[in-house]
Amino acid sequence: MAAAPTRQRPGPAGPRAQLPPCYYEGYLEKRGPKEKASRRLWTCLCGNSLYFFNNAKDAHYVEKLDLGGFVSLKDDCSRDRNLEAARLILRMKDGETKLTAPNLESRELWKGFLYSVIDLNVPSCLTLLPGQLQMLKEVVDKERSRRRTRTPTRAPPSPLSVPLVGEIPPCFRPVSRTEAEVLLERHPDCGNMLLRPGRDGCSLAVTTRQDLNGSVFRHYRVTQRDQGGYVIDVENPIPCADLHEVIDALVEKTAGTLQPFLLEEPYEENITYVSANDENGERILHTAPSSPLPKAPALPPKQGFSPLSRSPAPDRRILTSSVPASPTNPMRRLILSPSPLTQTLNEELKMKLQKRRASQE
Repeated sequence: MAAAPTRQRPGPAGPRAQLPPCYYEGYLEKRGPKEKASRRLWTCLCGNSLYFFNNAKDAHYVEKLDLGGFVSLKDDCSRDRNLEAARLILRMKDGETKLTAPNLESRELWKGFLYSVIDLNVPSCLTLLPGQLQMLKEVVDKERSRRRTRTPTRAPPSPLSVPLVGEIPPCFRPVSRTEAEVLLERHPDCGNMLLRPGRDGCSLAVTTRQDLNGSVFRHYRVTQRDQGGYVIDVENPIPCADLHEVIDALVEKTAGTLQPFLLEEPYEENITYVSANDENGERILHTAPSSPLPKAPALPPKQGFSPLSRSPAPDRRILTSSVPASPTNPMRRLILSPSPLTQTLNEELKMKLQKRRASQE
C-alpha cells in the first residue's frame, strides 16, 4: 500500500495561524447529524479538532468539530454511484457525522490520524505501512507536547471584571468564544448574535452565527474609547456611544440579519425537596403538594366613636397621647371635647355645691 500524501503546509498564515498545528488535511464529504445532504469540504485535523473549509485556499473555516466528545469510529459499508469512495461514521456525544474519503487507502489513513490524536497512541488495529506508522508516532508526540505546554484556558471573566460603561444589553453572556458558538448553535431560534467578554478581560467581543451550508461563526472585537463610548474594531471602525448602540449598529449594518441572542432561562413549576426514607435511609426527591395560599384572617370591624359612648379613663389617656396635637384632627377633637352628658353632670355638681355652701353660711 503506497503512502498517501499528507498535504501539510510549511507554515500557516492569516487566520489559520491561530489554529492548533495541522496534522493532516484533504477533501472529505461530510454530513452532520442535522444535515440532509453531504458537502465536499477541505478538512484539516488541527490539534484535537476537525476544521472544515469550503476549499483549500479559504482562510476562515465554516465549521468545527471538537473531538473531545468522541464516542466511536467505524466503517460504513454502504455504497452509491462512486464505487471507490470509502465511508466512515464518526459518532460523537451529540450525534453522528458521516465522512466519505476518496478511497479505502485515504480512509485508513484518516482513521489512523484520528485515533492517534484522540487516544494519544498509535493505533495497532489498522493496516498501515511503516512510514505511515512513523508519521502517526510523530503526531502523537506533537499532540502530547502541545497539550502539556499550551497555556491553560483562562476562565471567562465575569461581567464585573470587564470595565463596562452604561447599561448592559440583555444579549450579554459571560462565556468564552467556544461557549458562545455552542450557545448560538444549540438555540438558533433565540437569535444569532451575542455580546461577551474578550479574552484579555478588558475588551469585549460580539460572536455571530449564520447558516451557509452549515454554521458560519464570526467574532468582532469591541473596545472602549478613552474619550468615552465604544468602537467596533473592523476595517472601518464603527464608533458607538454605548453597548446598546453596538448591537443596534450590527443589526442595522446587516439589514436585520443579525439579531440579539435572548435565551429565556426556564424556572421550576413545582417546589421539590429531598428527604430520607425512615426504613432504608434512601434519599428520595419529593414534590410538595400544590395548594392555594391560606386566606388572611379577617380584621375585626372598626369600633365607631359615639358622642354618647363612655370609654374607660385609661383608654382615653392612651388615645389622647397617641393622637397628634393638630387642631384639625377629628379624632383629637372627639376625645378632648366634653360630651353633653358630662356637661349636665358638672352643672348639677356645681348647683349642689352652691346649695351646700349657702346652707352652711
